[in-house]
Amino acid sequence: MAEGAQPGLREVVLVAAAAVAVILGAAIATGFLPEAVQRLIFHAPLTIIVLLAGTAFVLWRVARRRPPEA
Repeated sequence: MAEGAQPGLREVVLVAAAAVAVILGAAIATGFLPEAVQRLIFHAPLTIIVLLAGTAFVLWRVARRRPPEA
């Protein structure tokens, strides 16, 4: 993208569709797991740990980004 350009509707819809597809795929894949593993995923703090790690990674990447040189 050009410097300072905003993403358009097409890009936003593509990212949203990809996010929905990933979540739907994970939900379907979880249904094929053994019951003990499903119990671990749904009743343990595994999801919270994954969300915290993902958020920390994104914030780390944003914090390391250098401002554009003028």
